[in-house]
Amino acid sequence: MANRKALDPGASPRAAFGERLRRLREERGWTQDELSARTGYSASHISGVETGARTPTAKFTASTDRALGTGDALTRQGAATRNSAILDGFPEFVVYESQATEIRLFEMGLAPGLFQTPAYAAAVTQGAVRRGAITELQAEERLALLTRRQESLSRMPTPQVYVVLDESCIRQRVGGPEVMAEQLDRLMAVADMPNTVVQVATFELGERRSLNKPLTLATMADRSHVSYAESAHSGQLERDMRFVGPLLTAYHQLAAEALSQAESVAMISQVRKGIS
Repeated sequence: MANRKALDPGASPRAAFGERLRRLREERGWTQDELSARTGYSASHISGVETGARTPTAKFTASTDRALGTGDALTRQGAATRNSAILDGFPEFVVYESQATEIRLFEMGLAPGLFQTPAYAAAVTQGAVRRGAITELQAEERLALLTRRQESLSRMPTPQVYVVLDESCIRQRVGGPEVMAEQLDRLMAVADMPNTVVQVATFELGERRSLNKPLTLATMADRSHVSYAESAHSGQLERDMRFVGPLLTAYHQLAAEALSQAESVAMISQVRKGIS
């Protein structure tokens, strides 16, 4: 029980479902292995659902309803989790990220979530709401998760964070002049932190660019690596070094081609001065 993860049902629909599933299971005195035997899903899969790292599918919720004798209660609640704006794989990656000793990230188009100001993050999510891409409730879910991610950076010992920004991250205006100016100030402040390196990959890289979509890599205390990459509609978590290894190599190649931190801060400062 020492590694038992505390659950916050208010954190997200996934967390609320996971807390309820765990409570129902424990009320019956069952272990995850015993629920596994009754549902046909592995204990690790059940653990992932209970901690909010996995989305409960319709098939999974129907199976747990049958096993627990809960009618269609879990099936109905599970449907709400699948309306989440958080892509599959990301909640599980956030757990790794919160424990990582080193974080490497490459971002395109937007400032990295880990270092977004509240006003910038709100502008991004409200833009998605206005486009009809997400609901107000989903926007709140995204912002709550972003806050928890940012808070995890203040843990001790602090992780080493390496950031490579596509030039579009600092040139694309978000939220108006004041919001964008504050965000660029934040990026320059991040570059000044002792545990953080910030670089800009300029547009001139062209075919030398080794990555073409956002990527985050987490190095754990045992030196294992986990990666997370996503497109507009899907997220992919990888733990297998056969797949993570080439991504780590591509990240280092990009960092080698990007501007130095001093050059990057100078570019961000120049863009900041041009905002009015």
